[in-house]
Amino acid sequence: MHIYTYMVSSFISAAQPEIIPWINTFFIFFLQSLPLLPGSNKMRGRMVSYMKRSLGYMERHFIALTVIVIGAFHMIAPRFTLDQLLTIGGTLRGLDPLQILTLILALLFMATVYLMSRPRPIYLVDHACFKPPASCRVPFSTFMEHSRLNLKEAPDSVEFQMRLLSRSGLGEETCLPPAIHYIPPTPDMEAARREAEMVIFSALESLFEQTGLSPKNIDILIVNCSLFSPTPSLSAMVINKYKLRNNIKSFNLSGMGCSAGLISIGLAQDLLQVHPNSNAVVVSTEIITPNYYQGKDKDKLLPNCLFRMGGAAILLSNRWWSDGWRAKYKLAHVVRTHRGSDDRAYRCVFEEQDREGKVGISLSKELMAIAGSTLQTNIATLGPLVLPVTEQIMFVVNCIGRRYFRRRWEVYMPNFKRAFEHFCIHAGGRAVIDTLQMRLALSDEHVEASRMTLHRFGNTSSSSLWYELSYIEAKGRMRKGDRVWQIAFGSGFKCNSAVWICNRRISKPKHGGPWEDCIDRYPVEIPRVAVL
Repeated sequence: MHIYTYMVSSFISAAQPEIIPWINTFFIFFLQSLPLLPGSNKMRGRMVSYMKRSLGYMERHFIALTVIVIGAFHMIAPRFTLDQLLTIGGTLRGLDPLQILTLILALLFMATVYLMSRPRPIYLVDHACFKPPASCRVPFSTFMEHSRLNLKEAPDSVEFQMRLLSRSGLGEETCLPPAIHYIPPTPDMEAARREAEMVIFSALESLFEQTGLSPKNIDILIVNCSLFSPTPSLSAMVINKYKLRNNIKSFNLSGMGCSAGLISIGLAQDLLQVHPNSNAVVVSTEIITPNYYQGKDKDKLLPNCLFRMGGAAILLSNRWWSDGWRAKYKLAHVVRTHRGSDDRAYRCVFEEQDREGKVGISLSKELMAIAGSTLQTNIATLGPLVLPVTEQIMFVVNCIGRRYFRRRWEVYMPNFKRAFEHFCIHAGGRAVIDTLQMRLALSDEHVEASRMTLHRFGNTSSSSLWYELSYIEAKGRMRKGDRVWQIAFGSGFKCNSAVWICNRRISKPKHGGPWEDCIDRYPVEIPRVAVL
């Protein structure tokens, strides 16, 4: 506070040397009066702390706040006539210097409170997705041949995988890491690290090329990978590769399932709110190599048929003056729903050993029912934030009617097509997409990006949402002002949503992207049962 008092005193002394004692008296009186504010000690302490922080903000941004006040005056002044301005000027001339100073400080204080309380806008500058090399491609015939050779003693498990694959919605161009192509597979630690380096570094290099971002300028780094969590962490691997700054704020999220990508976005949002003039790079991936199940249990074989290589890198920023104009999207909402307190939900996606000691992920038969109820809880929170008033009223009336009048009323699902132009549903499998399309009453076009992503790249876990967003962009369908809803499910059990608003019209990507060589032949017809 003494620095601020001296700065203002020096500024005023150049024009009004005789009022310097009044300035010092004002600040001393103000600081001494803070503990005398009404209310409980706890409330009074919070008010004192907030006021002190506000004055500190004024001290650091005095020039900017002064420019804002002067600019506001110049915007308002033309609305008054000359006589009105002369009257106001005469009134101000009648005030003594201390009153004028108090008025100026009050205006600066109000501007400070407004700027401090206003949440910082979070922009998605750009994103990049990893495109697997053609050498990693796994056609149906190759996958089934390897299954027969690896499971010679369990023909029923081979037939089970064939039925799953034929109904999975995957195409012939999905990819698995090199270690899985061996017979038998070699899922050792070194192979897993090589896959992580291939996926993460490739996605980051594409992001740096698209945005012009220098690795040295990264302020916050978040890496999420659920099943592969080595030491040092994957975030440390990135820092070592690009020799990032020693004061970077890095985070490594593991074990959070396919919805970890949106959890990372939520974490980045919170960090960017408290760290001004910063950017954040989020890397979302899943490393397949050490998690390929080599046992016979049927409930653990489903992930083998669905999960494939993939990863994405996303650049977020709160720098509206430098990134706001070029950013693709602005983050509107992140809504998270966690059902971990329910035992059934907690165990519906569970990593465990089979009788032979081989580790795999078992998927419960109740998975889709739990996902549906979790989605309903999530949209009950998201709905009031995005839905038109009429839809909210109908939803409330339906809830009241089911509770107090007719319990057999069907649950009213709001029309989210009135709130969003684009939907990115986690490509966890055909059943996931079918269920959400039915529950949300979406058209085939609304779920096209999800189905085509599943067909071309498979279930890439937390990064699948970004392949879908890239598909919409590659098709040239994104317009300024369009709203995008990303929905993801994850173990635990979780349902997370993110809402983005398109910041500018997005033309087809200039830097290629994952759909560069195939977007012209999509969408394709996906049979209910593929012939293997």
